[in-house]
Amino acid sequence: MTSTPKGTGTLSTSPGARYARIMGVGGYRPQRVITNEEVCTWIDSSDEWIRERSGIVSRRWAAPDETVVDMSEAAARPALEAAGITADQLSAVVVATVTHPYQTPAAAPLLATRLGANGVPAFDISAACAGYCHAISIASDMVRGGSAEHVLVIGVEKLSAFTDEHDRGTAFIFGDGAGAAVVGPSDHAAIGPTVWGSDGTHWETIMQKEPWTDVRREWQAEAAADAPTSAIDPAKTYAATSLAMAGPSVFRWAVWQMAPVAQQAIDAAGITAGDLDVFIPHQANMRIIDAMIKQLKLPADIPVARDIAETGNTSAASIPLATERMLREGEAPHGGLALQIGFGAGLAYAAQVVELP
Repeated sequence: MTSTPKGTGTLSTSPGARYARIMGVGGYRPQRVITNEEVCTWIDSSDEWIRERSGIVSRRWAAPDETVVDMSEAAARPALEAAGITADQLSAVVVATVTHPYQTPAAAPLLATRLGANGVPAFDISAACAGYCHAISIASDMVRGGSAEHVLVIGVEKLSAFTDEHDRGTAFIFGDGAGAAVVGPSDHAAIGPTVWGSDGTHWETIMQKEPWTDVRREWQAEAAADAPTSAIDPAKTYAATSLAMAGPSVFRWAVWQMAPVAQQAIDAAGITAGDLDVFIPHQANMRIIDAMIKQLKLPADIPVARDIAETGNTSAASIPLATERMLREGEAPHGGLALQIGFGAGLAYAAQVVELP
């Protein structure tokens, strides 16, 4: 028997803004500075080698009891102030992170409550180093689609909690921090189309060494064997739950595949490279940044974010942190056009041209 719809109801939709913009940004950097010299007490390396291979001089690490929610809150408050709104005017909170330590619940609902925005839709997304650009795109679509008026976007990581200090391939790379942006309605186009995608054929190039299910299974096996708690090797668990990266493969992918994505974002925005006021790529590696500048043929006078030198690779936090610093230090103009591109584990990527607040 075939059912027939009544056909008596007409759905209504929520009218959205024609355009969206970034209204304000904020950043938070933990107090502890980890120098290359300190890193070299854990691994067989040198300050010279680390600088040459990555461009990193130092990075920030959060305190042991400092959480991704703590850092997110510290970045969100100045972003709200810069945007000229209060937390009770938020319509949604989107947190981009891969280092919230709980499988569930997400970090965003707790952050919303702490800020005074309890009750709004709040959720996390996981797109690693591309997370912030993904979240900006989602927030822009929400504002223009009518499901939100003001969206708080957070990019935050506590990568130190998932870094094996004795892994020579990753110990010197990662840092901690949080960046925030408030996205709201605009009377003109201020967030360009997002060019984004993924490549699962390289899924294993950046990943947690072992899934939590395997780690739990090992613990259960120890328990079933009536082994004492002390028999569970903490060093083994520490290494298994740390991040691993096939550095050369990631480097080649980023250098050769991401510049065309960035160019597509420029083209989609209807501008040329010469129209840009600043280039803010994910702070993965200084050599990757230099290679992208060359491939994009950016004019020599365009400022380029190089926050990685003192912040390290902070994954989802790197672009908003670099943006906040460049605006604060006068290196990027308020109201200028910025090309931002994030790329990392997944492999995932996203790029767009935005007008700076």
